[in-house]
Amino acid sequence: MFDLVTVGHFAIDLISSPKITTPKPALGGPPTYVSVTAKRLDAKVSVISKVGEDFSSRHIAWLDANGVDLSGLKRVKGASTTRFILKYANWRRQLQLKSRAPPILPEDTPKSLRAKVIHIAPVANEISRSLVDKMRTLTNTLSLDPQGFMREFDSNGNIHLKRWHDQQVLKQIDVYKSSQSEIKMATGLADLQLAMEKIHDYGAKIVIVTRGMKGSKLLFEGKLYDVPACKPKIVRDPTGAGDAFIGAFLAEYVKGKDPVSCARIGSASASFVVEGVGPEVFGEKEEIYVRASKIWKNVTVQKK
Repeated sequence: MFDLVTVGHFAIDLISSPKITTPKPALGGPPTYVSVTAKRLDAKVSVISKVGEDFSSRHIAWLDANGVDLSGLKRVKGASTTRFILKYANWRRQLQLKSRAPPILPEDTPKSLRAKVIHIAPVANEISRSLVDKMRTLTNTLSLDPQGFMREFDSNGNIHLKRWHDQQVLKQIDVYKSSQSEIKMATGLADLQLAMEKIHDYGAKIVIVTRGMKGSKLLFEGKLYDVPACKPKIVRDPTGAGDAFIGAFLAEYVKGKDPVSCARIGSASASFVVEGVGPEVFGEKEEIYVRASKIWKNVTVQKK
């Protein structure tokens, strides 16, 4: 029994920004950031993912050293790992897909897999509705970051958000997390609170919207919370911050912590990740808790 299993593609990211003068390929994708963050908070973590033959043994060794179970990882002969080029300028990200690993199928799930929480996190349309249906049978808590469902790619791999509205998927979700632009694409609603309420009405017990340095919003039991962002020592690369947030949130949630507390820990974990380039900095458990304590009294709440 795992605490948290993340389903989605690993990625190799080539990240550039005004603060990154010499871009180097970095391990990425939700399975990386979600899993390692959760492991730092003592969660037992695993993944279901596919990579190509070009996925380095160094990455596997690093993930293993960081406590990520890889029994659900498949390396496919003749295939390439999902790869992105990420360019940041003025806090805006331009994303380009260079290669894509094969889709993850229901039969790719280890037969013995069970988890307290399963987090569905596609990045390039690699997850089908049938896989979501299968995951629903293996856990009491199903979490979703729908970003990969909303991405469409032109002939050069440039990515644009598209409208996505799969009620069959949304009605199975217990915890929903996305960015502000993505929840608009999932609901068709420009008003953030109305969009969050619509996702909640589908059945999600908890709805989270991450907003970068503006913090996050949390809808839970009829109340809407504003959770501030924790202040990092330096911002070098925002890649993976949202994944770190939900990894920490779910790691605390399986311990029975209340969602507001989980969101504070998520904010702190995200603030550590942005201090490095790629998955360099995660923070240790105690320093994550210390940083989270600095925003403990700054959460505001309003009734729905």
